[in-house]
Amino acid sequence: MFQAARDLPESKDFRLVSQEKIHLTLKFLGDVAEDDLDGVKLALQPIREGHDPFEVSTSKFGAFPSEKKPRILWAGIEVGKEHLCAVAEGVENLLEPAGFERENRPYTPHLTLGRTRARRITLDTSEICPPTLRFTVSGVDLVERAPSKNWINYSILATYPFKSP
Repeated sequence: MFQAARDLPESKDFRLVSQEKIHLTLKFLGDVAEDDLDGVKLALQPIREGHDPFEVSTSKFGAFPSEKKPRILWAGIEVGKEHLCAVAEGVENLLEPAGFERENRPYTPHLTLGRTRARRITLDTSEICPPTLRFTVSGVDLVERAPSKNWINYSILATYPFKSP
């Protein structure tokens, strides 16, 4: 998957993420005050219930907001998409009472592979068939994203492993 992203003719226009920083985002919270973190951690506790670990696999490349004006290069999720959407909806339901607005757009499960370097490029993924990446989703992590000099650092603040119902 990662080599296929590097092999895209347009890859020079993207700053690709290192493999260890690849992740699925369920909800981006933005800046959260230190005083509010305990409330977020507590609000997410119930996400552990009612979900079993499940398998997912990637399907294709795409871009946000579009291939005509790409800012983000991503690998879409095909197998396990419904499960991820259900978990994302659960996160939305748990965090809304804690003061976080619901996302207006439908959730699109994806792995972010890179961010554009150039302002005016187009991306054509129609003829690219990336290899399938398969993995197990066994819980949810609350992650802090902190920009750094070289890229973005991620720190896990809390982990919520799924429990069988």
